[in-house]
Amino acid sequence: MKAHDGMYIGGAWRPAAGPDVIEVVNPADEQVIATVPAGTAEDVDTAVRAARAAFPAWAATPPAERAARLAALRDVLVARKEEIAETVTVELGSPLAFSQTVHAGVPIAVAGSYADLAATYAFEVRVGNSTVLHEPVGVVGAITPWNYPLHQIVAKVAPALAAGCTVVLKPAEDTPLTAQLFAEAVHEAGIPDGVFNLVTGLGPVAGQALAEHPDVDLVSFTGSTAVGKRIGAVAGAAVKRVALELGGKSANVILPSADLAKAVNVGVANVMSNSGQTCSAWTRMLVHRDQYDEAVQLAAAAAAKYGERIGPVVNARQRARVCGYIEKGVAEGARLVAGGPGSPREQGYFVSPTVLADVTPDMTVAQEEIFGPVLCVLPYEDEEDALRIANGTVYGLAGAVWAGDEAEAVAFARRMDTGQVDINGGRFNPLAPFGGYKQSGVGRELGTHGLTEYLQTKSLQF
Repeated sequence: MKAHDGMYIGGAWRPAAGPDVIEVVNPADEQVIATVPAGTAEDVDTAVRAARAAFPAWAATPPAERAARLAALRDVLVARKEEIAETVTVELGSPLAFSQTVHAGVPIAVAGSYADLAATYAFEVRVGNSTVLHEPVGVVGAITPWNYPLHQIVAKVAPALAAGCTVVLKPAEDTPLTAQLFAEAVHEAGIPDGVFNLVTGLGPVAGQALAEHPDVDLVSFTGSTAVGKRIGAVAGAAVKRVALELGGKSANVILPSADLAKAVNVGVANVMSNSGQTCSAWTRMLVHRDQYDEAVQLAAAAAAKYGERIGPVVNARQRARVCGYIEKGVAEGARLVAGGPGSPREQGYFVSPTVLADVTPDMTVAQEEIFGPVLCVLPYEDEEDALRIANGTVYGLAGAVWAGDEAEAVAFARRMDTGQVDINGGRFNPLAPFGGYKQSGVGRELGTHGLTEYLQTKSLQF
């Protein structure tokens, strides 16, 4: 797609307030493929004003009509699925097949789910002598990351629009072309002017201006825990609502009764997916001491198969960060059994699929989010030890449990301090709530729980 040189505000592409631009780089070959405007606080203010002006009419729009507009948006995304996949591939580096099935396919499903919810959700319910109203919060500032550029947009914008809110989106500076394509889809779907607005720009400038703006009623942010804390502090000072989907260090617990080979192979695949750039990835594999050596061998062999199958990480800074973690892990005593920090290719921001064995729970690589294709394998002595290790980080976003008996796995999963647990390789469910415990965030995305984040409650007594 051709990049726009303006902002999508009030239903039209408008010139940016300032002259600065952001270069968009293809991480597979390190070539600049486009430039987009670097938005300023003035651009953000213009967008928020447009959203505020559009809010009363959109909030008053019958839910069935909002549902129809969301269904139309889903249909546009379906029609432009190949273009979406190609755009994600060139600006994120994702292999095209993965872009088609996940980066384009999942957001289509999510958009459709909110078209259905907008049409069926009980925005008014009778409770005793009261009528309880679920009303839109107002103007939403959505700040999204680069790792799943369209999914993260749709997971925020679709429920916000279904609720009757209006939105200003500030996408990640590494993947703004996907956001511009989404704005085109919104326009094509006939969503009224000002209901959705797009400002491209840098986080410390445009993102901060959006989070701080007094006319933004809710900030929905996905990204690092450090930035989420700053947004939470800004919002708290203004008594402003937040929805924060932050970091993770998820444990993949393989109990002794499990099919070890299957659990290890699926676990490695999970970590290597999207080049390891997934907040919910099972980056800590916990295996009983008696099965540990076999599991390490299986993991190393499985990781080696991904050498030519995964794409690069998003940029040079991220590659240096991931490789630095690998080096730190080895320096702290971990054993490198696959991959390593060396560059596997002459061009592009590629990182070798890496497995670190003999990792202990106190190591940096076992506590901090690496966000790359790096798996840490840790031994445990018994089930209580496994639970202590699994729950022993500041995060609690996701996880997995494997056991020969499903009930055994479920019993362990109930004790994990995390927002989502896959049992024996359970499939992703776009209707299930997604979000974390502890420092992995506040609030939930997807399904009904994702819709209610954008609603506030009023009761009328008769």
